[in-house]
Amino acid sequence: MNNTIFVLVDVQERLANVIDQNEAIIRETHRLISGLKTLEIPILWLEQYPKGLGPTCEPLKSELTGYSEPIEKREFSGYLQPAFVEALEKSGRKRVIVAGMESHVCVYQTVKDLLKEGYRVEIVADCIGSRTAENRKVGIKKMMALGAQITSVETLLFELLETSLHPKFREISNLIK
Repeated sequence: MNNTIFVLVDVQERLANVIDQNEAIIRETHRLISGLKTLEIPILWLEQYPKGLGPTCEPLKSELTGYSEPIEKREFSGYLQPAFVEALEKSGRKRVIVAGMESHVCVYQTVKDLLKEGYRVEIVADCIGSRTAENRKVGIKKMMALGAQITSVETLLFELLETSLHPKFREISNLIK
């Protein structure tokens, strides 16, 4: 667990409005962020040109504010933003959990670069999306072909706990119910 960091990619108002299954993705992402905060996992969040795409969606923005600050970017890959690379390197963590929008553009390009730089990357399938279901599938397939692992909110949170004896088990279990 002490080697894990979470990266949220571009879950922003104007983009989210046109994403297939956007309400479910935002709901699951909120659950994921709540669980990761409970487990004290560091979080980095990216915003693609917020002046044009708006800020990160609620309730995610409220959940993240004060925990960390968004990193603004114009590049599709978060890894091309020096502030992101600096924050990631400063964390010292090599297992990167990724969620966000869009699966086949910014999420894919960020994951591709993270893998190229030697990070172990896992994508949270129920927390990524694209404007179409087909583009979401394409993004997931491309990321897996490059070596990314796929997970889900429940799988990841219970994997981080490892045991029902974990002091945070009840909190995480209640979050999942």
